[in-house]
Amino acid sequence: EHDRRNIAGRCCCIGSSGINAEYGVLQNCNNELVKCIEDLCNKRDALQRDISSEEDEKNKLQNDIRMLSERLAKINESLAKKITARNEYDKTISETENAYMKILESSQSLLQVLKRETTMKVSPRPTE
Repeated sequence: EHDRRNIAGRCCCIGSSGINAEYGVLQNCNNELVKCIEDLCNKRDALQRDISSEEDEKNKLQNDIRMLSERLAKINESLAKKITARNEYDKTISETENAYMKILESSQSLLQVLKRETTMKVSPRPTE
């Protein structure tokens, strides 16, 4: 009796006399399959190294983004406080300048009044 098997895409008859020849073919097929599997495993391992490397880079970038976002939030908070303080300075300066101008105007008015009074008292009055 012959047993028909499909090995590596070929149909062959295995009998008692051809078993050694067919064993050689089977061994070659096995060797090729092992080599193909090893090649696939090597490609998979290389791909896994690439994936791990990119995941590490991604994690680093996400950490950098988190740190930069925290830094940006602190800077924004600091800026807001400083801008508020600057605006208060602007308001105080403006109010002080306005008050100073009023004092200056009052001083000038007072000086004019004093000059007029002094001039009137110093100059002789006409006699009638």
